Amino acid sequence: MSADPRYPLGPMPTPLELSTRERETALTHLRLLPGELRAAVAGLSNAQLDTPYREDGWTVRQVVHHVAESHMNAFVRVKLALTEENPVIKPYEEDLWANLPDHQLPPEGSLTLLDALHARLLPVLEGVTDWSRPWTHPAQDCTYTLDSLLALYAWHGRHHVAHITGLRGRQGW
Repeated sequence: MSADPRYPLGPMPTPLELSTRERETALTHLRLLPGELRAAVAGLSNAQLDTPYREDGWTVRQVVHHVAESHMNAFVRVKLALTEENPVIKPYEEDLWANLPDHQLPPEGSLTLLDALHARLLPVLEGVTDWSRPWTHPAQDCTYTLDSLLALYAWHGRHHVAHITGLRGRQGW
């Protein structure tokens, strides 16, 4: 655990290669994420959902919507990396997305979306035979692999669940 409230699990991983065991662990994290996120927000009131997880941070509600949006982008990035030669992905301004009106909706829509999305994403990932397939992130001016993407999004879900559960712990919710 990190003392920095922005990164409760420590910094984002960006390995270019994972071992078979690390891949299986990451896939397990992705399988569990929809239920873990749902459990993290279960029973929260609107006031609690509208509480930032840290000073100057997103609200719990915004975090839930962000996770679904981010993992939608992950799904597209995986498919691009599997069907194109070193695709250049489209970055997006997640902070601007978090301030759009749909981030004020109840979290259930994004929780349901995440369930459906992971039901599609996991079989695609489980069928990968070449984890070294590259993709390029133009804003970071860096080329990554499918292993990188798997590690990133397995961490990403746990990272944001930790934001919510950490807030719940600190607030006694």
